[in-house]
Amino acid sequence: MKPVEVLAVGHSCYDLSFFVEKDPHSDEKTMASDLVLCGGGPAANAAVAVSRLGGSAAFCGYVGCDLFGELIHREFRDEGVDTALLVKKMYPTPVACCLVKPDGQRAVVNYRKRTPPLNPAEVDFSFYHPQVLLFDGHEPAVSLEFIKFAKERGIVTVLDGGSLHEGTLLLAPQVDYVVASEKFTRELTSKNDPQATFEEASKLYPHFIVTLGEKGLLWSCRGQKGMMKSLPIIPVDTNGAGDVFHGAFCLGLARGMDWDSLLLFATVSAGLSCTRKGARTSFPKKEELEAKLKEVKLEDLLSF
Repeated sequence: MKPVEVLAVGHSCYDLSFFVEKDPHSDEKTMASDLVLCGGGPAANAAVAVSRLGGSAAFCGYVGCDLFGELIHREFRDEGVDTALLVKKMYPTPVACCLVKPDGQRAVVNYRKRTPPLNPAEVDFSFYHPQVLLFDGHEPAVSLEFIKFAKERGIVTVLDGGSLHEGTLLLAPQVDYVVASEKFTRELTSKNDPQATFEEASKLYPHFIVTLGEKGLLWSCRGQKGMMKSLPIIPVDTNGAGDVFHGAFCLGLARGMDWDSLLLFATVSAGLSCTRKGARTSFPKKEELEAKLKEVKLEDLLSF
């Protein structure tokens, strides 16, 4: 088995991020002020984030035998992400079109027609021995097999609950940590108040975090609950920030960080990624994060 700190399992796509002043209306054309092209997908981005932060990362997922698939594979290689479990077939590589507004908020259109989920028979589950396994719910059949593998070997498992769908609903009760978006908790509880949705969702999962963007996060772990503020920044583009949080969180788990330091590590990493355009193009490197962590006081972001 090949040792690796974080193995991310799930969705990989190619992102086209257009920077626009506003959403175009029906029958309206608009000009983009900038265009950023790079690989994307929650689990794939998290693997890149881990590698950027100085960790060892691998990715298990699908790309097509087309131009986008080749670009994704090349980018993984350039970023130092191990791709031994990257499955290539003749179905199209998923593509995402992102419209990014001046305030950093975004709208996303995904395309993955005719691209079926991976079959567990296509994956060698014994190839890696990761310290942490991260799932985004987009490859449920393969993820379930990895969870069995993890439980047999005492490997920590984390779910990126970006939204409530078949995969995240299936995996959430089976992993060690659920790190969810506000959207996930709203859809899960049918409530709108962030505190109320957190309180209800945290009863279902023993280790639970809900990220709230610029409002910070709420957490529940080992019977304790708390909050953490977000990094004070002026956002340029929030695309990929959640993926950076998940990657940094998993790397911190792999390295045995205490809880407060772990949340700070992930929060600052995600915040830095919002200060530049693009998703992966904005992900911080180890040296930048270390320098920022020296400036940030833990007590300034902690709320009780």
